[in-house]
Amino acid sequence: MNELKPQPFVWQVRVYFEDTDAGGVVYHSRYLNFFERARTEMLRAMGVSQSELREKHGLIWVVLEVNLKFRKAAQLDDELLVSAELKWVKGVRQGFRQEITRISDGVVVATAELSAVMLHADSLKPARMPAWIKAELLQDVE
Repeated sequence: MNELKPQPFVWQVRVYFEDTDAGGVVYHSRYLNFFERARTEMLRAMGVSQSELREKHGLIWVVLEVNLKFRKAAQLDDELLVSAELKWVKGVRQGFRQEITRISDGVVVATAELSAVMLHADSLKPARMPAWIKAELLQDVE
């Protein structure tokens, strides 16, 4: 039986000046960048390179929708942990849950739930996730 991996992937990032608005608070769109980078690093840690996925297999991943909740403001110089985990796979769609936590106080600053789909790079038509990627995202539990 396939089960989701028990622990989410976690990636650390520091907030730089370029990530903030005039008040030193992380600009709202930067949270999406942090979430995207964590998903990319999660895949990279599993041996999946997105550039290789496109070049060798003709596949790309795109986000279909994001539900982003801002909980507390992250600020200049904050160190953050950004998690990424696959929550479900339904046909060609995948659902991810992500969270950004400030290291200094453990406060969750933002959460996101999103759905993504793999596409054929040439036609932009939906494609099923290859078994070798799915096997990395899921683990067999007897």
